[in-house]
Parts: sequence; structure tokens; C-alpha cells
Amino acid sequence: MYRHLSLCLILLLLPLPSISRYHTDELVDLSHLVQMSYHKGPLLTSPINLYLIWYGQWNPSAQSIIRDFLFSFSSPFLPSPSVQDWWRTITYYTDQNNVNITSKLVLASEYFDTSYSQGNSLTRTTVQSVIKAAITSFPNALPLDTQQGVYLILTSPDVQMEEFCRGVCGFHYFTSPSIVGATVPYAWIGHSGIQCPGMCAFPFASPPGNPGFQVLGSPNGDPATEGMVSVIAHELGEMATNPYISGWYAGDDPAAPNEIGDLCEGVYGTGAGSSGFIGNVYRSSDGASYNINGANGRRFMVQWIWDLVRQSCFGPNAVN
Repeated sequence: MYRHLSLCLILLLLPLPSISRYHTDELVDLSHLVQMSYHKGPLLTSPINLYLIWYGQWNPSAQSIIRDFLFSFSSPFLPSPSVQDWWRTITYYTDQNNVNITSKLVLASEYFDTSYSQGNSLTRTTVQSVIKAAITSFPNALPLDTQQGVYLILTSPDVQMEEFCRGVCGFHYFTSPSIVGATVPYAWIGHSGIQCPGMCAFPFASPPGNPGFQVLGSPNGDPATEGMVSVIAHELGEMATNPYISGWYAGDDPAAPNEIGDLCEGVYGTGAGSSGFIGNVYRSSDGASYNINGANGRRFMVQWIWDLVRQSCFGPNAVN
């Protein structure tokens, strides 16, 4: 779950140094602190069908950025490093039968809840009712896919969510059969453009308490939406490895697990350090920063995740 109250955010609130001061051997080494363990529950080893719920009123250009990111998981011939290269690290995780997490994710269907069926202020309970509305709507309902389905609820800038901007930018969990009719993994991610860009659109906005932070240029010209992209990636990786809070995580408390994304919040490239440097990333000719390539010529900036093999945070833009 995406928690900005982690060690990584505390580090990022410190002054940003110049890139030249940090080298690859100064990466924050958490391997001696992290005991990533498997808790014998199911993982997402079958091909994943992504069902996207647009909640509220959305700008079409923002939707296009997010769609292209999700299309990137299944688009052929992407230049490296790609979204698929980023996901490959997640496929190293296996279940109790030694079956790897799937490499196949497709955007299966979309639903548009433009009427705010549950109002413009949601809770962790009512967000499940958003899924219920999407699968029972007539005539364009989403299927209730209990075998391969993962549901993403994306809320527009004017929608409030319990704990949004105070403790979380997104979260994942699984549905209650009493509300939705079955148990399926889902994630909620909010658009922070109005409410808290410094919290949830980092590093494209200044974090709270550090107004001198050197804001990076966003690769697609929409900082808040591109902040969402990184949170979406974070939650997808954690849903795959810990869909029912019985999979892979560090720590002893399943109610507050340290998952593969949580351990690497704020890390986007080699050399990410304890003084707020996010790591070495690419910079395009127009000054925008990115670390992976996606569909339709898009570029994205997504955080790294915990690599089970390397026992460290890792991404495909790593510098040897």
C-alpha cells in the first residue's frame, strides 16, 4: 500500500543535492533491515485482466496518459527500458507451488461512473460499492471476473477519500462478498492535482516541508496524472505479490505490511540516497524526466520495487 509516512519520505524531505555528489555505491542499502517473507497465500500467477473504473469527471488527456501506461504492459516492441522490463522484477516472486507471478496484464474493459454513484467523498467501505455499481450497471456493466480480474478505481481531482493526502495516495485490498458478491483484488488511486500534489505527485511537485526541492519536468506534461501512474504501478505490483494480504511482505503485522512498493518509495534510479536524491533518471531534450518507455511513444517515471533476487530496490534503468 502506498504510504507516504514511510522512511523513504522522511529521507526525501531533506535538501536535494546535485547529482554529481552521489555515486552508485551510495545507494541506500536496506537489505540488512528487510526480511521479505512469503506467507503461503495465493498470488496473481494467471494472466491479469485489468478492469478500470473512472470515477467522477475526468479530463480526456489525463485518461489517455493512464491508458497508455496500462497498454504498455501488453504492447509489443517497446524500447528498453520499458514498462514490461519494470514488471519483470515482479515476476521473480513465486507461490508455494513455485509458480511465478504472471507476465501478462491486459486492459480488459473500462467503466465510467460520471454520476458519482457513491457521492464525492468515499471511504474504504464505500469504494467497494463503486465496484458493485460498475458490475451491476445496465447496459454497460463490467464482468465480475473472479478468476483473473483486478479492479482499479481511479477518482477524479474533486473526489475525496478517507486518509487521502494524509496517509495514503492509493491502497489495495480485496472485496467483501457481502458487498460485491465475490472476493476479488482491487486498488484505489486518487488524482492529487487539487488536493495534495506535493504528497502524491512527487517528484513532479515539491513535497511538504521542502519548498526548495528541485521539481522535475513530467514526461507527458501532466504532473498530477503522472504521479498517479507511479502509484498505479506501485499498487499493481503489490496486488500481484500480496493480493489477499497473505502473500509476500516484510514485517509481522498483516494489517500493516511492508510490501514490495512500500520499501522503495521515492527511489527512481541508481544512486538514490539518504539526502533526498531520487536516483539517476533520463532527461529528454525538452527537460522532462523519465525512467521507462511505454506505449504510443510515451515515457513514464515510476518508482522502483523490491527485487527478491538482488535483495534491494531495483528498476530497469539501473546503472551498473
